[in-house]
Amino acid sequence: QVQLVESGGGLVQPGGSLRLSCANSGTIFRINAMGWYRQAPGKQREVVATISSHGTTGYAEAVKGRFTISREDTQNTLFLQMNSLKPEDTAAYYCNTYPPTWPHWGQGTQVTVSS
Repeated sequence: QVQLVESGGGLVQPGGSLRLSCANSGTIFRINAMGWYRQAPGKQREVVATISSHGTTGYAEAVKGRFTISREDTQNTLFLQMNSLKPEDTAAYYCNTYPPTWPHWGQGTQVTVSS
């Protein structure tokens, strides 16, 4: 079974940076657009950033200019570089295809932005 494993989260002060990684074990992701999603307590999961199989990227307005999504298909890995983090970025972050058609979400990685 194809698995998604997110990592790289943690506690960071406002203005800090983190780099998230998503390792996936299946080649299906190489031919699909991929996305990073996040879910804060009491809120619905939302898409944060997307990247096509050709490298075209898209970002939610809330993170545009601060986050950068990238992919390394030879390593089956998706990345999210997060700079200038804000308290409102606090959430569990997940990866999946875009749109999120793969039914087996990973465990996510927690990002907490607090002083």
